Amino acid sequence: MTNSLLISEPPLQVIPSLAVVLKSVDKAIILQQIHYWLQKSKNIEDGHRWVFNTVKEWHQQFPWLAEKTVQRYLKDLCDKGLLITGNFNKANFDRTKWYRINYEALDKLANSKGTDGPNGKEPIVPIQRDSVTQPIPLEYTETTQENNNIKSKSDNLDKPDYEQEFNFLWNLYPKGKKQGKQLALRSYMHWRKSHKSNTFKQAKIQLKKYLEYIKVQHVQVQFIKAAKTWFGNIDDEYDISAQPVKASYKPIQKTVEKGTDWSKQRPEVDNSINADQLTDFFKSFEDKNGLT
Repeated sequence: MTNSLLISEPPLQVIPSLAVVLKSVDKAIILQQIHYWLQKSKNIEDGHRWVFNTVKEWHQQFPWLAEKTVQRYLKDLCDKGLLITGNFNKANFDRTKWYRINYEALDKLANSKGTDGPNGKEPIVPIQRDSVTQPIPLEYTETTQENNNIKSKSDNLDKPDYEQEFNFLWNLYPKGKKQGKQLALRSYMHWRKSHKSNTFKQAKIQLKKYLEYIKVQHVQVQFIKAAKTWFGNIDDEYDISAQPVKASYKPIQKTVEKGTDWSKQRPEVDNSINADQLTDFFKSFEDKNGLT
């Protein structure tokens, strides 16, 4: 007979003396877990191994703690000098913190607390660099049908099928903007291989954001990125929360001059010439031109 509260999955492990040194079991577990991932990490920067996760991803490993508590404990371990942070992300906008343990500082902290453990007999033993403990399983998979059929690094498979992933994303892209499929595929494969954080799951998130941006901002078809362009810039960010841009058209004010209605105009008459003078003028004109 089994019980859901008893160990039936790989447990987290921590040395009691570490909890004594840190005055917190939770902080000791977090530090031990980071140590575990560092032993497996292939992220080498500045001659050290690093591990990176968002606060939300760290929280998934310590579900009994609030997300803000995990964030506070990580900061406290950094303030004590036990954790060192860095940023080696490919994208400038990516603020995900990278962590490594300052083992020298941990050794000094252990020595400063004395040599006796909590029971007065066992020595305080800091984390050994070659010790590996079993972490909480991190198999968080979605149950949608499309994900069940797709192989990906994010699903802990050794050989992800990049082309199958790409075809899934391609089918979601707006119709009429699917230009340059082969170029888009090459761009996607290059993006996937260029960094550990570039997972199929992340690509889906980015595409979802762009499609939502198109909808919220009422982007006209002619201004939607061609597929080959989007796949070449998957990491681009879009502000979905921004108010859509509304085009305002102000009518051009033209000055129109009204034409003269000549039918209503009275002819101007020079009244300075009387009738007798006008008669004499015409008689003289006729005589001169032989019209009489």
